[in-house]
Amino acid sequence: MQATKRALLIACGLAAATLPLAASAQTPAWPTKPIRLLVGFPGGSTPDIAARTIAEPLSKALGQPIVVDNKPGASGNIAADTVAKASDDHTLGVVINGNLTSSKLLYPKLPYDPAKDFTYLSLLATAPLVLVAQNNLPSGEAFFDAGRKAGNKWNYGSVGIGSVGHLGMELLKSRVPGFNPEHVPYQGNPQVITGMLGDQIQMGLIPPGVAMPQIKAGKLKAIGLTAGRSALVPEVPPLANAGVRDFNLEVWVALLGPSNLSKAAQARIGRELEAVMKQPEVRQKLFEQGWQAVGTSPDGMRARVNDEAAIMTKIISTKGITLQ
Repeated sequence: MQATKRALLIACGLAAATLPLAASAQTPAWPTKPIRLLVGFPGGSTPDIAARTIAEPLSKALGQPIVVDNKPGASGNIAADTVAKASDDHTLGVVINGNLTSSKLLYPKLPYDPAKDFTYLSLLATAPLVLVAQNNLPSGEAFFDAGRKAGNKWNYGSVGIGSVGHLGMELLKSRVPGFNPEHVPYQGNPQVITGMLGDQIQMGLIPPGVAMPQIKAGKLKAIGLTAGRSALVPEVPPLANAGVRDFNLEVWVALLGPSNLSKAAQARIGRELEAVMKQPEVRQKLFEQGWQAVGTSPDGMRARVNDEAAIMTKIISTKGITLQ
């Protein structure tokens, strides 16, 4: 009888000892299949290029393919909504400022909540904008003095209502009393530049990669950067040098997942992405594309989003800007 009891106890102990192994076998390490990386803009766009630069080394680190899926439309909101509704634990997205800081205010029927429907992973890269003007206009503070005298006879271009170029210019106008150029929307930044060259508009906030060839060719003029000095364009001074105070604006791309992204996925992505963003070759590729590599914690990304959302909320509300 005693021998039988001992045998039962040993058997039970062995069974209990194998339970953690069985449980862990049922929960394989993430990722278990290819990862879908959604980008809400066409192939060759700056968000797409940044996404593909990150995807290759991150795929190697994770041991699974990362498939970049371009889903353009509604300023990136269609792709963002697809990420928000994903439930396979293997769908991520690369988004821009507006998807998280201004879309909820601009689109009354936005199908996702930027504050609740995502897992923030990291701010990937940033870039200032260049205030570009016609070459025959004055520089520095004299530019804004001339703009005040012109009243609403001057125009500025952007890639559309609610874009960073549009909201950024409205923010700039709020920082320079009496400076009040009118908005003219275009389909893209190349068209904004054409508008300046064709004397249809006087200025626009343009990404450095698009603006600098025209500036270096002497066809257009750089008034200043929307942030401090930048290694991306060291020859262009900040707008603070032209008397603009309390003004800081950058475009950026960030990585996120749906709100139900597993803790295992979050931990693995955070660990591997931190290492990827430190790789010199990754940082150099982003730099050559007009991006300054960043890489932040989820909390750092959320703080950036919250700060910018507060600024954009004030601008959008004050100007009554909406999109249907």
